[in-house]
Amino acid sequence: MLSKRLMCALLPVLASLFVACTAHDSGKLTVGVKFDQPGLSVKQPDGSLRGFDIDVARYVADQLGYPPDRITWIEAPSGQRETLLRNGQVDYVVATYSITDRRRQKVDFAGPYLLTGQSLLVRADNTDITGAPSLQHHKKLCSVSGSTPAQRIKDRYPGVQLQRFDTYSACVEALRNNAIDAVTTDDVILAGYAAQSPGAFKLVGEPFSAEQYGIGVRKGHDALRTRINAALEQMERDGSWRAAFENNFGAAGFAVPEPPPIDR
Repeated sequence: MLSKRLMCALLPVLASLFVACTAHDSGKLTVGVKFDQPGLSVKQPDGSLRGFDIDVARYVADQLGYPPDRITWIEAPSGQRETLLRNGQVDYVVATYSITDRRRQKVDFAGPYLLTGQSLLVRADNTDITGAPSLQHHKKLCSVSGSTPAQRIKDRYPGVQLQRFDTYSACVEALRNNAIDAVTTDDVILAGYAAQSPGAFKLVGEPFSAEQYGIGVRKGHDALRTRINAALEQMERDGSWRAAFENNFGAAGFAVPEPPPIDR
């Protein structure tokens, strides 16, 4: 049996070996993110990525021992997140991934790292949609396939004509072109789109859900989940979490919320 002293001496070595085993390509980390959500996770014309989720993903990767040049980014649309994790195509997913009991049956979550709520985005000149209670029959509402906001609208507002696209950016373009009446998803996502097109859109009503964004990992990867949780706690302690939020949502006039407690 190993002595306690020897076991303690081996822990850093074992931890580094574990991190290497989570990567798919010779010392690289593969992370699933969105490519089309301003403020949270968007791919720039030059191919770079920016947003709050990107900052969180990079911080966690750094804490796991992976600098930016050793991260491989993969697009993770809402309907494909579980598949990417279960097939081992990514090490973790940071993609406005709301923690739900249904999803926990398929994947595990670290975090949460952000609390938000579902809201509505309409054109700036719209006056008849003022929040969820004003949703009426024949209104055309857009959300994304595989998302919790889409399911919530289907369950609570069966009279609404729900259209599901692959991305929120497609929903926003349909709203811009008068093809739909509103887009629904979490308020931080909608705020990013509103800030990207000043004067074109507005958020209406109070949030009508409570969403906890988590970092998805493959089912049973408890050691990785524990290390990601530790990285998130460090990000909150050293001020990086607050700085990332201010940098990405300051233009949208979003007040900095309190970071949520980590679910151990």
